[in-house]
Amino acid sequence: MTHNIFDELQWRGLVYDHTDEVPALLREQKITLYNGFDPTADSLHVGHLVPMLALARFQRFGHTPIAVAGGGTGMIGDPSGRSDERNLLSQAQIDYNVERIKGQLGQFLDFGTAANPAQLVNNADWLGPLRMMDFLRDVGKQFSINVMLTKDSVKSRLEGGISYTEFSYMLLQSYDFLHLYRAQNCVLQTGGSDQWGNITAGSDLIRREGGKAHGLVYPLITKADGTKFGKTAAGAVWLAADRTSPYKFYQFWVNTDDRDVVSYLKIFTWLTREEIEELADQHGRAPHERAAHMRLAREMTRLLHGETALAKAEQATQVLFGGSLEGLGAAEIGEIFAEVPSSTIGREALADGLNAVDLFAQSDLFQSKGEARRAIQGGGVYLNNERVVEGQMVTAAQAIEGQFLLLRQGRKKYHLVRVGEGE
Repeated sequence: MTHNIFDELQWRGLVYDHTDEVPALLREQKITLYNGFDPTADSLHVGHLVPMLALARFQRFGHTPIAVAGGGTGMIGDPSGRSDERNLLSQAQIDYNVERIKGQLGQFLDFGTAANPAQLVNNADWLGPLRMMDFLRDVGKQFSINVMLTKDSVKSRLEGGISYTEFSYMLLQSYDFLHLYRAQNCVLQTGGSDQWGNITAGSDLIRREGGKAHGLVYPLITKADGTKFGKTAAGAVWLAADRTSPYKFYQFWVNTDDRDVVSYLKIFTWLTREEIEELADQHGRAPHERAAHMRLAREMTRLLHGETALAKAEQATQVLFGGSLEGLGAAEIGEIFAEVPSSTIGREALADGLNAVDLFAQSDLFQSKGEARRAIQGGGVYLNNERVVEGQMVTAAQAIEGQFLLLRQGRKKYHLVRVGEGE
């Protein structure tokens, strides 16, 4: 481990920009800092892991982190990184989202330590009671429209248009910083690089009020192939298990581009420099073994979902290579094999038992009964990942939770049969 958090963040590739005095500040003092998370959905996604884990890293180095759930700013909508206006959420939806993401933030921070306990607060608690006239008089007067128009979050929206609502977001985030500076002696705000304008606006506001505060931003993580990090063909990769299952979460990390895997180990895991350098060396010598990918997937799935979910995700992955289906339910089988060819068979067709030759011949694995029979005789055909023998009959009782029959030819050629009520 490095001697201070700034050096730690630097070697992990997590310092994109900072105000001038941040390196010396973090090398010489233990401070209070904050990062905000707006409740635009009922779950955070993998991109949020960068600031979430960074807060936890700060805490491990003796600093005091504050996670701000943006119940107030979420009512407005941050224009940063957006090309169009956000749809405003109802108060009920925001309240629900805040409660959901509070639980996710709480997974990474230690609220019980005596030395530097983390805090989790909701900015609706201080933004909600604000009186408009007081806010405009005391805060609004400190902001120059000319300067605001030069900020990237605003400038990028001028051509297509930006509402006064979103234009005012910078003032509210700046006020968050001022409030936490006054109430908690919070002297550093962190965030993604798209938050730089908002963060420096806040530190400028504190300076005009006679204080001194700082900002540090992390790079927005991109993928080597140019596609957006955290996005898959199925959409965003969420932290909530009911939106992205542990299996799909595991697969997201396993499928990391070879060019990205070492940097992701630095950014997202708690592995030490020595451990990562060893994995990087192994990856360079034998990339086909995918040791770095597997370690990344294990570390991240264990971190977010726990040991039991990791074990199930690893088992589900092994199923693709002929592993046992024991303990996996229909929902998991349907998820694992969601993209393989499938067909449906009526339950009554299996009532008296159906010859495996007929079942496999009806799939896309074989062109004829003769071809299916020869493959079965050769020992290369599997039902629910168990070898099929000549003359074997298949019944509905063999369907996984009465719903699926998994057919396989050879090592990795699958077909999923859905057992239905009709032909």
